[in-house]
Parts: sequence; C-alpha cells; structure tokens
Amino acid sequence: MNQAPLPSLAAKKNAAPAWRRRLPLLGLVLLVALIAGGLWPRAVPVEAGSVSRGPLIVTVDEEGMTRVKHRYVVSAPVAGQLRRIDWKAGAVVEAGKTVLATLETSGADFLDARSQAQAQARVRTAEAARDAARSQRARAAAAAKLFSSDLARLKQLFTQKVLSAQEFDAAEMRATTTLQDERGAEFALKVAEFELEQAQAILSRGKSSGRDGAEPLAITSAVSGRILRVLQESARVVPGGFPLLEVGDPTDLEIRIEVLSRDGVAIKPGARVMLEQWGGAESLAARVRHVEPSGFTKISALGVEEQRVYVIADFTDPLEKRLTLADNYRVEARIVIWENTAALRAPAGALFQRAGIWQSFVVDGGRSNLRTVMVGRSNGVQTEIVEGLSEGAQVIVYPGDKVSNGMRVAPLSVTAR
Repeated sequence: MNQAPLPSLAAKKNAAPAWRRRLPLLGLVLLVALIAGGLWPRAVPVEAGSVSRGPLIVTVDEEGMTRVKHRYVVSAPVAGQLRRIDWKAGAVVEAGKTVLATLETSGADFLDARSQAQAQARVRTAEAARDAARSQRARAAAAAKLFSSDLARLKQLFTQKVLSAQEFDAAEMRATTTLQDERGAEFALKVAEFELEQAQAILSRGKSSGRDGAEPLAITSAVSGRILRVLQESARVVPGGFPLLEVGDPTDLEIRIEVLSRDGVAIKPGARVMLEQWGGAESLAARVRHVEPSGFTKISALGVEEQRVYVIADFTDPLEKRLTLADNYRVEARIVIWENTAALRAPAGALFQRAGIWQSFVVDGGRSNLRTVMVGRSNGVQTEIVEGLSEGAQVIVYPGDKVSNGMRVAPLSVTAR
C-alpha cells in the first residue's frame, strides 16, 4: 500500500488563512475611515425653543406715581396773624369739626361798603356752586346706581357664557368709573359747602368785627381724611388766600403713569394695568380710566426730547392688599394694549429679518431648515406666529452667522418666558 506524500514547507506557507493576507488592506480602509471621520463636519450645538400655543400679552411698561384723587388745600380766607400750626402730616381730621388753623385778624376782616358788596357776591357764588355740586352729586349717584345694576345683570350672563369677556370688562369699567365719579361729586359738594360757610363767616365778621378784641378766626377742615402736608407751620402774618395745609384721603388713590405719546395712542380706557415693584410681595391690579388729551415735552436721561402723556388708572384690588401704599409712591406699571389667550407663539430670538422678510431656522431631522414666516404682535420675549410655523416645531434661538440652511445641528432645549 502506497502512502500519500507529505506537503512541503512552502506549500504550508501558501496555505495561510486569507484574512491574514487582507490585513494590510483592512488597516488602510480603517485609517481612511478615521481620517474621514475626523475631518467630517460636526453638528453645531444650538439653542432651540418650541413653538407653542398659549397666552400672549403685549404691554407698555413705564414708571408711575400714586396720588390722592381728591385733595383740598386749606387757605387763609382773610389776612391776619397766623398762630403756629401744631398738626403733623398724617393726622386724622373730621369735616367741620377739626380746627386746622387759627387766624388773629384784629379787625383786618372789617369790610367797607365795597368789600362788603364783594363778600356778598362771594356768598352768592358759593351758594350757586353748592347747588351745582348737589345736582352733580345726584346725577353721579343715579348713574352709579344704573351701571351697578347693569353690571349685576351682565355678571349673570357672563357666568352663563352668554356674554363675551370684552363686553363684561366694559360694563365693569363703566360701573367702576361711575362709582368714582360719585365719590368725586360727594367730595366736591363738601368743599362747596365749606366754601359757603367760609364766605358767610367772612361776611358776618366784616359787619360786626371791626372792633378790637374780636375772637380769632378758626379754620376747620372741609373734608374728612388725613393731613397730607403742612405748607405753613410757623406763626406769621399771612395774606388772604395764603395756602396753609393740604388735606385728603390717602386710601383713595389713583395712579398717574407717564408714557410716550406714541404708546399713549394705543392705550384705551378700561385696559388692564399690572403694578409691580411697589414694595409688596404681589402685583396689584388696576384699570385705565382715561388718557389725558394733552401731552408735554420731557428731556430724557440721555438728553433727548420726548413727547409724553399721562395715563390715569384706578385700583381694582381691595384696600387690604395695599394698606401701606400712600400718596406720591413710585410703582412700575405694565399697561396691557393687546392680549390673546390662545396665540401661536415662538421665542422672539428665533426670528430675524433678511431683505425685509421674517425668517426662522427649524430643526428638521437634525438639520437646520430655513423657513419664511409671517409674524403678528410681540412683547420682546415671545412673538405671535401668523403663518409659516406649526405648533410643536423646534426653532433655533439666536442662530447668528454660524448656522446656515441644511447644516447639521445639535439642539439644546430652552424655554422662553
């Protein structure tokens, strides 16, 4: 039996595995892949925000000052020697009872025939002013009663979803305004009655007080409230009509907000006002009563002339929320000029203009996609989207020059507030 010959050493070497022969080629391919991977452009990290639907409020933000609505300056009715006034600001006074100041006239209020005729004319004028104030109060009371009744009826309709929120807010504003008018008319009547009493006192003293030893003239408060300022504290000789004190109710406040005239055009009576940075933990609510029809020029801190106008607003929150707020206190006001409870909104930083066209980069499949959009209102943080973007889309915020159309991006989520 013949035995098969054994393979030679060279034949064994030629029979080595095929994968070993391909190792140099595989290494070259791997090296090329590593070089290509290193040179391949990486995804650019970008901040991304979402397009969402929710409330959007556009406001005019300016500083304002509180002030007492109805204040009364107590003046000397005639010339004389004023005794020292011991009252201090903040003291409580009662109409017709609290003696604010005392004048020693020493016959200075004696009237000759001409002055007596003038005093009689002032009495008649004061009587006419009192009658007019009474009529105005009756008118204001009737209007307040009417609009309060309307508000009660409309509130039921609003609860039943029959009345729109805008119509209900308008009715609430009318009721609030008429109530404030009624308070103002009541204050004006008290002042008119006080002026009549003062005119009658001067006339009666002028007829009989020309002798020495006449009793000093006591000046009482025209209204109930508190002393806001003492204008003349020391004793001195004062002429007739000299201001002595300022009296008012520091809890009956309004807000005077100074805005640019171009912003005042967009502010309507009844607009909501949010008052912040006034010293309390929570913001206060108010409503615009009216925008004053006349503006004024003011020099800004940068030396630029600005046309400004005053906006007057009334508090709508109860007094208990602002007990420490008083006259001439600073507040920061945000006046709502437009709002939408279900607006399609996007971060304002995701929108930019090119050749007058609004555009935005949308993250689509890990790449930036340039979109043309149509925008609406904006409050500087969020912008209303009219067309071009859909809810839930991811947009690149502040793309800058590093982002171009079709570029690979790695979004980092941010939220606009």
